[in-house]
Amino acid sequence: MSGVINIYKEKGFTSHDVVNIVRKKLGKIKTGHTGTLDPDAMGVLPICVGKATKLSEYIASSIKEYKAIVSLGKTTTTQDGSGEVIEEKKVNCSRDNIIKVVNCFKGEIMQTPPMYSAIKIGGKKLYELAREGKEIERKQRKITIYNIEITNFIDNENFEIKVLCSKGTYIRTLCNDIGKALGCGAYMSYLLRTRTGNFYIDNAIKLDDIDRFLQYNKLNDILLPMDIVLSGYKKISVLNKANKFLYNGNKISFSYLKNKEDLQQNEKVIVYDEDNNLIGIYTVLLDCIKPLTMLL
Repeated sequence: MSGVINIYKEKGFTSHDVVNIVRKKLGKIKTGHTGTLDPDAMGVLPICVGKATKLSEYIASSIKEYKAIVSLGKTTTTQDGSGEVIEEKKVNCSRDNIIKVVNCFKGEIMQTPPMYSAIKIGGKKLYELAREGKEIERKQRKITIYNIEITNFIDNENFEIKVLCSKGTYIRTLCNDIGKALGCGAYMSYLLRTRTGNFYIDNAIKLDDIDRFLQYNKLNDILLPMDIVLSGYKKISVLNKANKFLYNGNKISFSYLKNKEDLQQNEKVIVYDEDNNLIGIYTVLLDCIKPLTMLL
């Protein structure tokens, strides 16, 4: 049993809660998540099952889309609604100014990870240090906001944004930084992840729905094949006469490839045998392809 289940994580569950529940429902088979969602956040959380756990890092590295509510006038310890309010300011921002400031965050920007995060420094997670009352200097990281737009002005102090961004983007930090740029402070009061790579919220299922598919022996209806995760990569087929090398995880010479046109050095490709069985993810070298992740 291998594949990916596109889970809709409901509020109150940690990402590890979801992994453990899915593992228990499927009979303790190996499972893993693809990027942490905070307990108060909701939305898309693809869960990798069986051999697909090898793809967790590829899914986690893919593009993400979120809907969030920016609440102006307050700054919190956690940059979201779960933390303590540490500063309050009067909100006196025009809609035009808010739009202008929000648009400034589009593109490549530098972001400082929040103290309340799972990033490790000196072997300890930042949120553990934060709970001890410690503030640690964090290095800024480059992230990309591919698109950000205001989708709804709820009232004078709250507005909804839709964000398309790279791996490693903290939306609550983005909300906090928007508030800082506006001069009144802000925190994230709502977060919904609507997309992770090729997984969208419209096709996500709740944890309780898994039981129904198991009951009617239709787990394959929700266990998506590994090919879906890898649909953005170029596909390469290897001739049967190279199967011995292929199945042993050896490098494969270009002479054994059925379709080797337009390959770029260092490009990642998906490799199949001649019978269309998925073998793994390879990287292109000068005259051969080298396995990165075997999926046999």
